[in-house]
Amino acid sequence: MGWVHNFNVKVAKSKVGRYFRLEGSGHPRERKGSRFFTEFRAGLATFFAMAYIISVNAIIVSQTGGTCVCPGTAEDPICTKDPEYALCVNEVKRDLVTATAAVAALTSFCMGLFANMPIALAPGMGLNAYFTFTVVGFHGSGLVPYEVALTAVFVEGFVFVGLTLIGLRQWLARAIPHSIKLATGVGIGLYLTVIGLTYSAGIGLITGAVETPVELAGCAPQYRDVDTGLCPPSQRMRNPTMWLGIFLSGILVVLLQMYRVKGAIIIGILLVSIISWPRPTSVTYFPKNAIGNDNFDFFKKVVTFHPIGKILNVLKWDVSSYGGQFGLAFITFLYVDILDATGTLYSMARFAGAIDEKTQDFENSAIAYTVDAMGISIGALFGCTPVTAYIESGAGISEGGATGLTAMFTGLCFFISIFFAPIFASIPPWATGPVLVIVGSLMAKAAADINWKYPGDAIPAFITIAIMPFTYSIAYGLIGGIMSYIIINTTVWLIQIASRGKLIPANKEFKDPWTYKIPGGFLPPWLQRAMKGQKDFWREHEQYAGEDVEYSRDSHSSTEGPHPEKGVVGSGKSIEETSTLPMNKVG
Repeated sequence: MGWVHNFNVKVAKSKVGRYFRLEGSGHPRERKGSRFFTEFRAGLATFFAMAYIISVNAIIVSQTGGTCVCPGTAEDPICTKDPEYALCVNEVKRDLVTATAAVAALTSFCMGLFANMPIALAPGMGLNAYFTFTVVGFHGSGLVPYEVALTAVFVEGFVFVGLTLIGLRQWLARAIPHSIKLATGVGIGLYLTVIGLTYSAGIGLITGAVETPVELAGCAPQYRDVDTGLCPPSQRMRNPTMWLGIFLSGILVVLLQMYRVKGAIIIGILLVSIISWPRPTSVTYFPKNAIGNDNFDFFKKVVTFHPIGKILNVLKWDVSSYGGQFGLAFITFLYVDILDATGTLYSMARFAGAIDEKTQDFENSAIAYTVDAMGISIGALFGCTPVTAYIESGAGISEGGATGLTAMFTGLCFFISIFFAPIFASIPPWATGPVLVIVGSLMAKAAADINWKYPGDAIPAFITIAIMPFTYSIAYGLIGGIMSYIIINTTVWLIQIASRGKLIPANKEFKDPWTYKIPGGFLPPWLQRAMKGQKDFWREHEQYAGEDVEYSRDSHSSTEGPHPEKGVVGSGKSIEETSTLPMNKVG
């Protein structure tokens, strides 16, 4: 439409367009294919892919009991049958709905505004489960109370900021061997796929099993075994909500993307959600049971604001009686975040095409990592578990998001959801599950660029890819890949030295080179500029900006301005050209 194009051009030529480096802004590093309405659409896609966290995080973390006091009895030591305690926990859950949306809004908006990256943040999945069921425990039966655990998260966030300011996080992300970097993106893609196929945040096609690691599922909730969660063979693949998601949020979205329909992901998610809201139908999100009735009562409020009452700023600084447990929680949160959050943020930057292949860094990396780290401490004040970059950001990036405007629009959506929480908390998981599978398929393309010729690179890369989805942890995948890389290649090096160069593995000449001396140095760019005496050291002068590698979009982007002669939208490169570009989103 003409007015859309004209508006995009006006925004690009404004100060806003130059700040965010939109195409046509004249900035030396303008991001090709980035336009205002494309960023808006991408922000909506990211939000709808992430919206499940509003309710899911509240459901998981509220099981700690929050600040509620359990009197306990011999018959009911953790208050599973205490009605007053249950009401208090329900209030904590409503608090967490508001807190989750508020923290996601603030951190995502700041990531876009200050770092100019299309990456959204929110309290991370995985870490919230560790926080709930290991550190605090169900109804407070774990290592430390809820308030003390939040204090560990708060302190960990500031330590994280320190590691970012001295450049350790950036160096770690850049120094990881090339094949493992590529494998990280593929592993995250498979991790996203597993999320999209499970019951908690997907279509319920697979479930955990007893005799086998996973098993085919797809049955309606009433047929699932209460203890194991398994489906009887006669009911597998018969859940109508699963098929609704597969066809409308999966196949339909793929077809729309193939024909370059803008907003395909949003269309699929909204269509499935709207069909799933009426009662009673076989695909309703509000079945006639206790949980369905409670969700429907909340949904009917449409517009409401629930102030945070029980969990706001409840940190407890007197941790002397919890020394060992506090230290264990702090160290665990720190090392998991170093690997998980850093790996996710770096992989999303690579997926967006923002990595400089010379320095293995991306623009404003220090700011992006700092926002990510500060979000952890801010989230703790709101009563939330550690905040992290979300792999669901890939949904917006695949929709064409290339600048911080994408993350800012996602943040604004989360802010609006604070007041429309009943609506956004009611997006069913089968509406977003197929989208996550689609994004996972896009991220898996990087597997073609892994060095499969030399086992010293290939095996660690494969271990990284395999462990991430199978352990449901990005951090464990990185640990497995890095440790196997060190063991295999150090052993080969020692054997080569001991044999005086006579014993050399086959295909050693194909090994990817590795060095800890990364181009650009160990210290972050802002610190290097400060040491050189630049007064505005926090800002990179534009006269030097054009000297580095230009930001480019990969062929997965769905941006405005099709190039039918290339078979790709927006990038100006053919599929054959872009498929060789190395490229690689906790929650």
